[in-house]
Amino acid sequence: MPLLKFDLGKVFAGLVGQSEENMRHALKLAEAVAPCILWIDEVEKGLAGSRGDGGDSGTSTRVFGTLLTWMEENTKPVFTIATANDIEGLPSELLRKGRFDEIFFVDLPTPQERANILAIHLAKHHRDPRDFDLGSHVRATDGFSGAELEQVVISALYEAFAQGESVELNDRHLATSISKTFPLSTTMASKIALLRQDAGKKWRIASSKEPAEVPVEQVEIAREELPTVPKRKRIFEV
Repeated sequence: MPLLKFDLGKVFAGLVGQSEENMRHALKLAEAVAPCILWIDEVEKGLAGSRGDGGDSGTSTRVFGTLLTWMEENTKPVFTIATANDIEGLPSELLRKGRFDEIFFVDLPTPQERANILAIHLAKHHRDPRDFDLGSHVRATDGFSGAELEQVVISALYEAFAQGESVELNDRHLATSISKTFPLSTTMASKIALLRQDAGKKWRIASSKEPAEVPVEQVEIAREELPTVPKRKRIFEV
């Protein structure tokens, strides 16, 4: 189905009543495209002033109320999903059943998932994942998020490029990039540990049931899920 990304920040405008009108227009557009998926990214940022403490004369509250009413009464096939980094900052009325049917907690990638993520991004940048020792990199990236794994590959490509045109990306560049990366699970260890500890008590777990530690020998590349590796070229070519 079509995926519509709803940027709540663009709803708000300077003229009185325009923000509310923009919200109604956006929701009508989603209904017109239906059946579709309406994706609200970083929803807690867009609804930051919905508790009435934003100093905007109640505009955020009225916009939020319009969204709540629509989620309650809409009969069009619009499947609404939202992502949030800090769900505790969301109003409770948004989270109740009937508006969002379920809340999922997405944990840090397991070893097998990290292997798949690294393989996907290597293939995306025209490298064959089978040319790399993914097992050792998976072991070294314990606690890395998917975005951090992507940046590991990108940083390694920069490292290889800086060493000369004839230098191919190899395991050494990936290992160097990993050693220079400090994941959020390290820099914000206490906060993330508390979040993971409470997750099972508050939300459904969306992540794999795979154990936290898997022997490197058992890590395999999900070959059927990899994108086709195009003819090799340097990442910086246009």
